[in-house]
Amino acid sequence: MTVLHGGTVTFVFTDIEGSTELLKQLGDGYADALAEHRRVIRDAFGARGGQEVDTQGDAFFYCFERSRDAVAAAVAAQRALAEHEWPGGTALRVRMSLHTGEPVVGEEGYVGIDVHRAARICSAGHGGQVLLSATTAALVSGALPDGVSKRDLGEVRLKDMEEAEHVTQLVIDGLPESFPPLRVEQEEPMDFGDRLARKIQADVERRIEMTMSGFGPGAAEDAGKAGTRLAFFGLVNLVLLVAAIVAIVLLIKLVV
Repeated sequence: MTVLHGGTVTFVFTDIEGSTELLKQLGDGYADALAEHRRVIRDAFGARGGQEVDTQGDAFFYCFERSRDAVAAAVAAQRALAEHEWPGGTALRVRMSLHTGEPVVGEEGYVGIDVHRAARICSAGHGGQVLLSATTAALVSGALPDGVSKRDLGEVRLKDMEEAEHVTQLVIDGLPESFPPLRVEQEEPMDFGDRLARKIQADVERRIEMTMSGFGPGAAEDAGKAGTRLAFFGLVNLVLLVAAIVAIVLLIKLVV
């Protein structure tokens, strides 16, 4: 039985892009291509201390004790995959993700949000692309292999993840470095009614805060001259205003 690394580890997820289309193209030859792909990945990762956690179909899940070894393995694997002659002249492209964390080692393997985060980052990538989480990118700064640099892709919203993730791409000399936008969740654009409602809500909250404090704009300068305000009447006016605004927003939504 394999004993998994404990403590801080770096996960690497890999997945063949367009495997279904590749299967259609190669037919019976897909089995040989898949076997070669597995050999390339295992050779590159195993030679750099990688521990195979799981493999399913055309996907791998590895862990490394050091993040720099994980990066070196991913770079070596991408170069080997690019140099390999695949059946029928096809191109077999593999997306990879790296994330460093401190997961729990359970009876059946690693458990924790770090596993899911690493997998989600991989799903966001494209064939031939190597993506790093913010944690991994910080750890390997100044320790990248020769001919490798980083490209900041900014923050993205990963599926089922509450917090945004800052993603970095490895740029490997001699390999493709331009890819389509990451495949991540996009916030749905708000319609006019929603935008108006948010703007009104912010304004009403500001006015309520001023009313409850007893002072309006500019009160700091002439607070000494300001008389006592009746907050109750101010709140009544605001309630009436809110009711009118809600009616307007609902009317706009019905029309639009």
